[in-house]
Amino acid sequence: MYSRAEHNISRSQISENALKVLYRLQKEGFDAYLVGGCVRDLLLGREPKDFDVVTNADPDQVRKVFRNCRLIGRRFRLAHVHFGREIIEVATFRGAGEEQNDKQVLNKEGRLLRDNVYGTIEEDVWRRDFTVNALYYNIKDFSVVDYVGGMADHKAGMLRLIGDPEMRFREDPVRMLRAVRFAVKLGFKLDPECEKAIHNDVQLLADIPSARLYDEAIKLFLSGYALQTFEVLRHYGLFQVLFPATENSLAVEEDGFPRLLLIKALENSDNRIAEGKTVTAYFLLAAFLWEPVRILAKAKMAQGEIEVIAYQDAASEVIARQIRSTALPRHISMAMREVWSLQPKFNARIGSKPSRLIGHPRFRAGYDFLLLRAETGGVDPELAEWWTRYQNADENEQRKMTQPPRRGQNSKAGRKRSYHKKAKDSAPKTES
Repeated sequence: MYSRAEHNISRSQISENALKVLYRLQKEGFDAYLVGGCVRDLLLGREPKDFDVVTNADPDQVRKVFRNCRLIGRRFRLAHVHFGREIIEVATFRGAGEEQNDKQVLNKEGRLLRDNVYGTIEEDVWRRDFTVNALYYNIKDFSVVDYVGGMADHKAGMLRLIGDPEMRFREDPVRMLRAVRFAVKLGFKLDPECEKAIHNDVQLLADIPSARLYDEAIKLFLSGYALQTFEVLRHYGLFQVLFPATENSLAVEEDGFPRLLLIKALENSDNRIAEGKTVTAYFLLAAFLWEPVRILAKAKMAQGEIEVIAYQDAASEVIARQIRSTALPRHISMAMREVWSLQPKFNARIGSKPSRLIGHPRFRAGYDFLLLRAETGGVDPELAEWWTRYQNADENEQRKMTQPPRRGQNSKAGRKRSYHKKAKDSAPKTES
């Protein structure tokens, strides 16, 4: 137990609504702690994204204490206490669950499907994943309670699983992805035993529903550390599970492409998040899968398909295969298709096609993707420069830029004049 004088967490750093929940539970006679990532981040001097509370009150008791409370979850019942847009999540201490009963269900591989076994704080700590996520801030005396050496690992910058890594990954293989995400985000090293278990257990992720893997992929790549996360995932063989077609395409690089495009897209995403700008998932995912689409479209064109149709068919096939690994929502896959389908259309710069293309709802995303390709060797930079000038030009200049070549007009005019002259010379002369 670390007293208030032995740690740097202050109530001034904690959400007012989280404090309300903690004090209200304490007033009603229950134990109340902050736990998990919020305690970890407060110790690092970071602002937590959210605040999670744990208590010995069961979900129904929590609901009786707070009128603004809603119970959620099947695998493990949770209470959400609503304060406008902010939600404070309240969980009940989980029990050891050593013996399976009607409240705890595992599948044949040992993965937890439902887990509503309640217990004490001493039991709860062993059900958490990493030692640095198993620190409890007690509102009663402002101490930090540590059962598993989390404070020592925190100071050492070590991410360590609680218990046997092999068993913990069998319980929930997604913990392998969480390990990478936390290690990169916190700048921590992975415990060697954890690393060894990841190398051995990668195949367990194949049994995880693709919808859940999509959610994890979004957390991995839209958290501001996408580039480093990508490299670490590849190191452990985890990226292959999430994006098999992309991993295969990375083995056939040409002058650094497509890896350069993917790396640049990841860098851009991280920079935008650092600047407080929004990042769209579909654009980054379009960059992930562009090379598989391009390779397949090229093969289809070699068989006689026209370019636009080849890209449409290739997009359909690549997405159909990808959703078996990570279930892309329909609105995401549709947006990706539109960005891809615009790429061949940028080659048309004559007549009315450019003005129609610039009015497309996804033009900006398609144009940004064109710039990305030009910057990484995937298309002639002159094409991207032309579209940049075209957008900034006025109407008259745009009309000039899209006019067909004027070759041969002078010779035609000359032939026309000579025709009239010949006709005039051959006309019958009248007698004077």
